Amino acid sequence: MVGLLIGLGIFIYRSVRPSILRSSRLSQWLQDSDTHPEWVIQAGTRCGNAPFIFPTNGFIGFLWNDSFRPGHHHQGVDIFGGTELGVTPVIAAYSGYLTRLPDWMATVIVRIPKDPLNPGRQIWVYYTHMADQQGNSYISTEFPPDTNERFVEAGSLLGFQGNFSGDPDNPVGMHLHFSIVRDDGDGHFLNELQINNTLDPSPYLGLALRAGAAGDEVVTCKW
Repeated sequence: MVGLLIGLGIFIYRSVRPSILRSSRLSQWLQDSDTHPEWVIQAGTRCGNAPFIFPTNGFIGFLWNDSFRPGHHHQGVDIFGGTELGVTPVIAAYSGYLTRLPDWMATVIVRIPKDPLNPGRQIWVYYTHMADQQGNSYISTEFPPDTNERFVEAGSLLGFQGNFSGDPDNPVGMHLHFSIVRDDGDGHFLNELQINNTLDPSPYLGLALRAGAAGDEVVTCKW
């Protein structure tokens, strides 16, 4: 029994260790981002031959499939701007058709009819946390609530990073959460909260964004 508990403890530690290291590095960077300008990727950067451009300015804090606790799987990438709220721009990573549901204060989603890596399928690109903790939106006024299928070019301004979590008493740190969501086969996006409904963003952005494959190094664009 003791051996089993030790083995379980080692397994849990190994599963969350990379996220703990990323949390520590993120805390260090947020305290003094000027000491590591090389950790920041600028909005509009294209890494290698990746089809997407980088959607905001910032430091990549957490990755796709990161685990903050046993059983948890992060569905996207968290990019921290390191500025005041509502200052760091968020842009479209790829051209498509933008929707903002009536109750979305901090979120937009862009439909891409032909996945550039798999043209036989449709995908959706999800951007969130673009509001302050009270829900005051930082989404561009061009996209008011109930916007449906508005075409946006890659590089178009979508809004600005915020810290909205849905709970005014528990704001998230200011950042953009970015994910690529699967289509349900009938022209609708699946629930982004489940990792199986999302895709590894690594090949789309030309970056090592999959936890477990990225190692412990800071993720940066090497091209």
